[in-house]
Amino acid sequence: MNKPPTAGEPPTPLDDLLALLDLEPIEENIFRGTTDRPILVPRVFGGQVAAQALVAAGRTVPADRHAHSLHSYFLRPGDPAVPIVYTVDRIRDGRSFTTRRVVAVQHGQPIFHLSASFQMHEEGLEHQEPMPAAADPSTLPTAAEMLPRYATHLGGQDRVERILEARAAVDLRYADEPPFASVGEPREAKSQVWFRTNGKLADDPLLHIVLATYVSDMTLLDSVLLAHGRGGWAVGDVVGASLDHAMWFHRPFRADEWLLYDQESPTAQGGRGLARGRIFTQDGRLAVSVIQEGLIRVPRGS
Repeated sequence: MNKPPTAGEPPTPLDDLLALLDLEPIEENIFRGTTDRPILVPRVFGGQVAAQALVAAGRTVPADRHAHSLHSYFLRPGDPAVPIVYTVDRIRDGRSFTTRRVVAVQHGQPIFHLSASFQMHEEGLEHQEPMPAAADPSTLPTAAEMLPRYATHLGGQDRVERILEARAAVDLRYADEPPFASVGEPREAKSQVWFRTNGKLADDPLLHIVLATYVSDMTLLDSVLLAHGRGGWAVGDVVGASLDHAMWFHRPFRADEWLLYDQESPTAQGGRGLARGRIFTQDGRLAVSVIQEGLIRVPRGS
């Protein structure tokens, strides 16, 4: 996907992530992805599965058609110890739109299902809501600067190092205090982060969409946690997982340039929380819309 690292130089965390997303074709419409990444919970990170599935779909689509939406369901926890096989169904190849369905399989069972639509470039009506106010990303602390402050909340410095390692390919900066900074203090159900990859990417539009898909699952449920004063999975005061995930890609963007991820939660009920997000380029263009529902259960006695 990206150029390989220069001979003699060790791969960067971004190189490792791009290698993870560069699936192996094993038969027509069938691809295999690895799961060899630092993990924080005993299952494959949902953003990884969604990103790999989108790569599989994109590998079967003409280059002049770009992803404009995806809709997906997380069916079973992914096993980080074994590869994932992605099977692509070529549902439709129309004059303007192409549709693909992808099923991710481990141990003979589907763990994830994705439908993605691709469209040829077309001119049309255009409008967008304005970008919300947000702090300049250059003024915000990096993860390496921020997370050690909350080592006690997160379970110690070892846990902090694991989080930093798992997210090393992405420069992700909270515009406000994260959920684990104010456990027990309910706040407005809104959250903002800035993100970009820690390194430059090739010009392939699908690559940038795939990287945004990967990152989109990292913080989207934060807004649900904030509304209830919960620190989240990093703290252990909730048990949760992504249930479904939908994205719409409106305008071109680069994942190696600053993107504002503005997130909010309109409701939580029945052990589930709904979150929606908008991703803006730094110059104010609405690039992506995201909606996710997650399983969020409070352990007994907490």
